[in-house]
Amino acid sequence: MPNVRALQSQMSVAFLTLATCLGGAASAADLPAPEGLSDFLEPDAAWELVYSAACFTEGIAASAKGDVYFSDIMSSGDCSAEGHQEGAIFKYDAQEKQVSLFRSPSGQSNGLYMAEDGDLYAAQGADFGGRRISRIDAETGRAHIIAHSFQGRRLNSPNDLTMGPGGLIYFSDPRYAGHETIEQPIQGVYRVENDGSVTLVVADAVKPNGIAFSPDGSKLYVAAANDNSSTDYTRHAKDQPVHAGLMAVLEYPMNDDGTLGARSILIDYAQVNTFGPDGLNTDKDGNLYVALFGVDDPGVYVYSPTGDVIGHLPTGEVWPTNTEFVRDPDGTTYLYMTGGADLYRIKMK
Repeated sequence: MPNVRALQSQMSVAFLTLATCLGGAASAADLPAPEGLSDFLEPDAAWELVYSAACFTEGIAASAKGDVYFSDIMSSGDCSAEGHQEGAIFKYDAQEKQVSLFRSPSGQSNGLYMAEDGDLYAAQGADFGGRRISRIDAETGRAHIIAHSFQGRRLNSPNDLTMGPGGLIYFSDPRYAGHETIEQPIQGVYRVENDGSVTLVVADAVKPNGIAFSPDGSKLYVAAANDNSSTDYTRHAKDQPVHAGLMAVLEYPMNDDGTLGARSILIDYAQVNTFGPDGLNTDKDGNLYVALFGVDDPGVYVYSPTGDVIGHLPTGEVWPTNTEFVRDPDGTTYLYMTGGADLYRIKMK
């Protein structure tokens, strides 16, 4: 994988580990034990490796019966050994305990969201991807374009998405990689209105990544990550200096009229100079689960609604990207995690 080798000589520790993750799959035994989360986990809880050998796993969504969908991002700089492909979405069948290819090409899908009616929404990125938000109909399997532009210009690279109050789709639109022309001057967070129009709702998250709402819908959380003045990490010149900007989980209150209030920094990662927070997830009590990389002890960190650390699930050399709570057909609740080239899960109370 010559492109990844070149990347190793150019980039920060975060991207070095990314290359390592892409180079070979880890086993569940390689992941450290949980720390400080005995009130959240079953006593025998340990990471299980559900699937391996993807390129770079992201965005998890689950159906009502416990089937799990996740993205496999095949960027042009990291998957050259297999030849360039346009990404894929895989499905883990909870009954059969098997993973199969659900959709390929996926338009370089990243974040996924499963609606109550079974329709699957996908944030499709750049780097030969769709650069849009699509909905895959649960009954017909057909894909429908929900959003592809703002003010007449194509989106940069949709990254993550969720459903907010009123059943409206919210999505982040940064640019981390891709040769395509950047047409949006702001890397923002957008909302798709009932009439299909697109509204810019957050313009000051700098480089938004994962997004999630609090359980009551009163707050929107946005992960500001890897603001290193780059819009394509695969094309950094050798020894090009990079320095991270804003690294934080931001909190925006939801106003009664549907607008978002002024941002506040809920969790500050100012000391992180590599990647920072990625996917966000909340439980029913409003605790926030942050997939965090670029720190001495990467993993899924759990915070109270006020931003205090409760504990974390360390992941060792694996770069955690996203998490999702899933109820298995036998009634067991799992926290699923995408990381590196793999899909993991761990038992929750």
